Amino acid sequence: MQMNASYTSLVAIGDSFTEGMSDLLPDGSYRGWADVLAARLAAREPGFRYANLAVRGKLIGQIARDQAPLAAGMGADVVTLVGGLNDALRPKVDMGRVRGHLEEAVGLLAPTCGTLVLMRSPGRNGPVMERFRPRMEELFAILEELADRHGALLVDLYGAPVLADPRLWDVDRLHLTAEGHRRVAEAVWQALGLPPEEDWRAPLPPSAAPGWSARRTEDFRFARQHLLPWIGRRLTGRSSGDGRAAKRSELVPYEAWAPDRLS
Repeated sequence: MQMNASYTSLVAIGDSFTEGMSDLLPDGSYRGWADVLAARLAAREPGFRYANLAVRGKLIGQIARDQAPLAAGMGADVVTLVGGLNDALRPKVDMGRVRGHLEEAVGLLAPTCGTLVLMRSPGRNGPVMERFRPRMEELFAILEELADRHGALLVDLYGAPVLADPRLWDVDRLHLTAEGHRRVAEAVWQALGLPPEEDWRAPLPPSAAPGWSARRTEDFRFARQHLLPWIGRRLTGRSSGDGRAAKRSELVPYEAWAPDRLS
């Protein structure tokens, strides 16, 4: 990767991780690592263009079918693709089909953009992580193979222990906090050959572990507000992204969309 490279456009595709949950802004919308990265790129490149096609809850087949062709047609300098984890976290999954959809998306995107960025996604330490770790690592092995085959960048967030720290995860235990998203943006920034601003892998300061009562209260709130609704959607075949459009569906100058997000 060329150091201190110049980029004029970015297209991000994927699910809630790339949409930006749970990096909540005052107006109720989500920012997230892709928006943070775009803001930083726009600050150094006049006329920088950005699109974010990601929608929460999407499976890799939906991303490959609905988002990848649009992104390929935009011919951006950089395209980021993060997907497949929603599939891996389901009770039943055909990893062969996941591989096929990823191969389809990567094969379409790699020849049509300057740089394709894939990621080994982070996971929060805890029992859910341990249950699904084998599937996640199978997914990551597929991504490593595709990155090698197509000359894509592979950003290893899974290999950074700090991004497994529960303090960087929202109360839903599925999405990063604003600080977590900021670190992901820095990781991609550095992978693109741009000058580091910080060590995104640096551990958080030590802190006292919450007591038993506080942990049980947190577990109860998590189950009531997040786990049970998630199970309900799985049982009824619904998704949090049903009927939801991408927040930025066209590749246009960043400032034309949200100049306030440059700060």
